[in-house]
Amino acid sequence: MDFRIELIFVPVSDTDRAKAFYGDQLGWNVDHDQTVQPGLRFVQVTPPGSACSIAFGEGIAEDAPGSMRNVQVVVEDADAARAQLVAAGVDASEVDDLAWGRFVSFADPDGNRWTLQQLPDYGAQA
Repeated sequence: MDFRIELIFVPVSDTDRAKAFYGDQLGWNVDHDQTVQPGLRFVQVTPPGSACSIAFGEGIAEDAPGSMRNVQVVVEDADAARAQLVAAGVDASEVDDLAWGRFVSFADPDGNRWTLQQLPDYGAQA
């Protein structure tokens, strides 16, 4: 049996600001923006190439805005990903080269922290 992670909830304080950051600034696809009822709004956004989306909105997350810290996204090229973030006006860390990958981190306007990882070329180590 497969267990696929398909949706991660990101706690934000301002839904429109988060939608602008993830959709407009980062260029992630805004899949849904639905107000189900007063006080319940669901926005779903998917990073390019990802099978997993994120969701945020009003009335859907119990965690404090900015408390997400441990989501890691795999990218093909850490330098190119960082350059893309910086070009979009995102404050991204320098690339950190470690034995288990190359890493870049950034935060959304609430402080939710993302880590991008370029996997090592395990074939080159054989």
